Amino acid sequence: MFTGIITDIGEITELEQRGDLRARIKTRYDMDGVDLGASIASDGVCLTVIEKGADWYDVEISAESVSKTNLGDWTVGRRVNLERALKVGDELGGHIVSGHVDGVAEVVAMVDEGDSTRVTLRAPEALAKYIAPKGSVALNGTSLTVNEVDGCDFGINFIPHTKEMTTWGDVKVGDRINLEIDTLARYVARLRDFG
Repeated sequence: MFTGIITDIGEITELEQRGDLRARIKTRYDMDGVDLGASIASDGVCLTVIEKGADWYDVEISAESVSKTNLGDWTVGRRVNLERALKVGDELGGHIVSGHVDGVAEVVAMVDEGDSTRVTLRAPEALAKYIAPKGSVALNGTSLTVNEVDGCDFGINFIPHTKEMTTWGDVKVGDRINLEIDTLARYVARLRDFG
C-alpha cells in the first residue's frame, strides 16, 4: 500500500526487453535500507525490486502491466515519480493507493492560473463513473483531488510545490498518465451493482 505522496523522482537509466520489460531506475533512496523483493511505486505502478546497487534498482514489468499502464512509453532519461511502500505507523498524507493502475488517462488541456496549473485529463469511459468532484485519484502515483468532472474529462489543479516535487512540472498535452481510481469509489460501485 502507498499514500500517493511522492518521496523521490527517479530516472530511467536502462531499458531491456527480455521475456518481460526490465528497467533500471536511478534513485536518491538509501538502497541499503531497501530489501530485494520490496515494492516501490514507480509512476504509480507497484513494482518489485529484483536487483539493486548504491543508487539504483531494477524491476521487471510484465506484458499485462505494460498493456494497462504508460510504462511502455518509458524511455531512457525519463523522470518517474517514486514512493516506497507504506509502513505501519507512517503518516497517511494522501489517500490509500494500491499501486494497481486501472487505466491510462490522457492530458487534453493545461492552463496556468496564477502560479498553479489546471490540467484537464480524459479518463477511459469505463473508469469515468468512478471519478467524482472533490474525490481522490492517483495520477502517475500522485494522490490528487479532483476539482471538476464533465463526462470523461476531469480537472486537477497543481500548485508549484507539487510541480517541483514530482514529475508534474514535465507534463504536456497528449501525455498518457497512469490512473488509479479511489479504492472506496470502486467498492461503493460494486456494492451498488449488487445491492
